[in-house]
Amino acid sequence: MIKAYICAPIRGDISENIENAKRYTKYALECGAAPVVPHFYAEILDDNVSEERALGMSAGVSLLWFSDECWVFGDERTEGMKIEIKLAENLNLKIRYFTDGNGGIIREKNQKS
Repeated sequence: MIKAYICAPIRGDISENIENAKRYTKYALECGAAPVVPHFYAEILDDNVSEERALGMSAGVSLLWFSDECWVFGDERTEGMKIEIKLAENLNLKIRYFTDGNGGIIREKNQKS
């Protein structure tokens, strides 16, 4: 079973983004992957406090070292996601891109966007 790092927005509407991360996690499980989900840190740290955000980001990106692939969800690329994607590239991880279609259906994109 591959370990798939879930790369998706967290900043902004944190409640909505956590719910999206849950959907992405379920999708990865249904695809036969073991999801690595850094979004949990937003539940216990305050993203609006710079020190806590930095701590959460550091802990989150450190999980990439234990992942086999990086799965990028959504059409938006936040600054945090760009950092995660860049590290995944530097680690030579396979990066897969996904989008939400009509009705919240998740589909893999054929190429980077």
